[in-house]
Amino acid sequence: MVSSGTRVTDRRKSRFDPAYIVPALSGSVRKLSPLTLWRNPVMLIVEAGSLLTTLLTVLDAVHGRNIGFNLQISIWLWFTVLFANFAESLAEAQGAARAESLRKSRHDLVARVLEGDCHGFPPGKTVAVPVPGDCPRFRSVPATDLHKDDVILLAEGEVVAGDGEVIEGTSLVDESAITGESAPVIREAGGDRSAVTAGSRILSGTIKVRVTVNPGETFLDNMIKMVESTRRHKTPNEIALEILLIGLTILFLVVVVALPAFARYMHVTTTVPILVSLLVCLMPTTIGGLLPAIGIAGTERLLARNVIALSGRAIEASGDVNAVLLDKTGTITLGNRMAAEILPASGATKEETTEAALLSSLSDETPEGRSIVVLCKNELGIKGRDIRAPEGSTFVPFSAKTRMSGIDIKELSSADLRVSNVRESSIVNRQSPIRSIRKGSVDAVRTWVEENGGRFPDDMAREVDAVAGRGDTPLVVAEDRITGFEDSRNPAPDTRSLDPSIPRSLPRVLGIIRLKDVLKQGIRGRLAQLRQMGIRSVMITGDNPLTAASIAAEAGLDDFVAQVRPEAKLELIRRYQSDGQLVAMIGDGTNDAPALAQADVAVAMNAGTQAAREAANMIDLDSNPTKLLDIVEVGKQILITRGALTTFSIANDVSKYFAIVPAIFAASYPELGILNIMHLTSPSSAVLAAVIFNAVIIPLLIPLALRGVRFRTTSASALLRMNLLVYGVGGLLLPFVGIKLFDLLLVWLHLA
Repeated sequence: MVSSGTRVTDRRKSRFDPAYIVPALSGSVRKLSPLTLWRNPVMLIVEAGSLLTTLLTVLDAVHGRNIGFNLQISIWLWFTVLFANFAESLAEAQGAARAESLRKSRHDLVARVLEGDCHGFPPGKTVAVPVPGDCPRFRSVPATDLHKDDVILLAEGEVVAGDGEVIEGTSLVDESAITGESAPVIREAGGDRSAVTAGSRILSGTIKVRVTVNPGETFLDNMIKMVESTRRHKTPNEIALEILLIGLTILFLVVVVALPAFARYMHVTTTVPILVSLLVCLMPTTIGGLLPAIGIAGTERLLARNVIALSGRAIEASGDVNAVLLDKTGTITLGNRMAAEILPASGATKEETTEAALLSSLSDETPEGRSIVVLCKNELGIKGRDIRAPEGSTFVPFSAKTRMSGIDIKELSSADLRVSNVRESSIVNRQSPIRSIRKGSVDAVRTWVEENGGRFPDDMAREVDAVAGRGDTPLVVAEDRITGFEDSRNPAPDTRSLDPSIPRSLPRVLGIIRLKDVLKQGIRGRLAQLRQMGIRSVMITGDNPLTAASIAAEAGLDDFVAQVRPEAKLELIRRYQSDGQLVAMIGDGTNDAPALAQADVAVAMNAGTQAAREAANMIDLDSNPTKLLDIVEVGKQILITRGALTTFSIANDVSKYFAIVPAIFAASYPELGILNIMHLTSPSSAVLAAVIFNAVIIPLLIPLALRGVRFRTTSASALLRMNLLVYGVGGLLLPFVGIKLFDLLLVWLHLA
């Protein structure tokens, strides 16, 4: 199997890189074909007008008439169509370049398909490159010929030939060719991290993978389909806007067709090129020319964030969502509770409790246990190299069964020697530990204390309830000092010499360790941004209501649902949708699939199960739960960009009206000269300047259409006011300036 992959997320080129410009220029010419341009009715009518004025110019030339004005009108009308095609072709060129990179990442891959009952490698055995002798029923097939349910064998250094799920073995996988993330990930059989994607590389281990898709349906195939505009489906809002633009175009077409009759009645002479110019300037050609590029660029912006949208409706809905369902673990919090505070019991010092917590956590390899060690080191002001367990100690590791960890110390510390007044040299043989320390859940430590004859203090029980009431998790630290030992010279030391304030045979509770969920950095600000946009954030968690309420309050969530079972997620989504809201959620497990299928925006993690990915309408290549917030922002930006440029285009049409109409009627009706507020030089220069501005404004707006209007976190009403001010008023004023400048330039060049 080919061991080289092509990284598809290299540093992105400039939008106007020659690698994009050259194919975009040729593409804009190819799109002049009516068979292609019919998908954009507005520009199709502009092309028809261009063709008509061109034919009239040729006829005038044949008959020896002056063609200067008509020729310039024809040229700029053709430029209008070419500029609109160029905007779409430029966006397509960027997608085509990415699609080509994706194709290269799977080029010439060959897979070893296991046949019959062949396991490929013995259970537990790891081989670098299995040979046919390891598997007598074995055949090599091209990656493009892999079918669903084929089982393939992958070894170290090989590239995954097809999407599938690991059914045997564990491997370290490099997914940088797909996601751009250099850190390798673990993929293993079972659980929610079993999916592998074609194009990723096996770094270590040997695995068996069951292919889950048929040819042409792989993840790379879906990515290629989405980035190639020829396979792109228009979104519902895009279709609705296109219908509006067609309606306006038909309206203006009827007006222009009827205008000659009114002109003859008013004894006004009109020519076909002027009528075509009027129609083109009044039609929403600006947004009509940029609309396809906006849609393609929106998909590209999602892909730049390593998100694959599998449907246009999902892209549209991501900008319209009203509610976002977020899992607590991994999305809002880091996923592991961290030690935040040590609360000593009455009769115990803070230092004593901290030292006991440290010793009892040295063997605890859980994230919580490691965080306790870090907290204790900071509290005691010591470094990791200074921590040593007492000699002869025995660690009690944490287990899910005991829910405790601890240490049994079989040698007296210097502090113990001072307290007990027993010389270290006199202790020869001990029947039991001098000191036992335990740390764990409240119930487990309470049972340990009581089984050893101790009592759980009432004040500690109240403190435990107080910690839990704040939504945090209490762990209890307790110790048991035992005096039973044998001494060859003094078999029964005088216990009256021991400190009477310390129980010698009864365990005692030293204090509480408070664990709390740690919010992800910046999550509170992100949730506040969602609220400003009018989006309701809801946390779903299996935790108890007290813990959930505490986290929701700290993170600034709008609502939470605690103790949620997987099947309850589906009911929750349906409840929100029944209230007329669009819901977005992210998931990775098989139990998330029903809810993902129901959600309006359903994001599945690429590392999740095949069931989750099939149910979703978006795939997050990075498998990052917080990516849902980025998706919502991109969706909003797409809608804002489309709305802003539509506002600008319609405002432009109003301004161009004041250039064209006076040019047509002012000669016969001088009183209409009051409409010539730009004081244009002549009717011909006015019409020509308006047509030139109408054409030039399209390429000037291409960078904005591809980049998108800058997203600002604010309310919908504030965004509307801002867009009306910037793009509405700006769209009204800019043509006055632009048309006047072109009028002066045409006169200076003696072209009008």
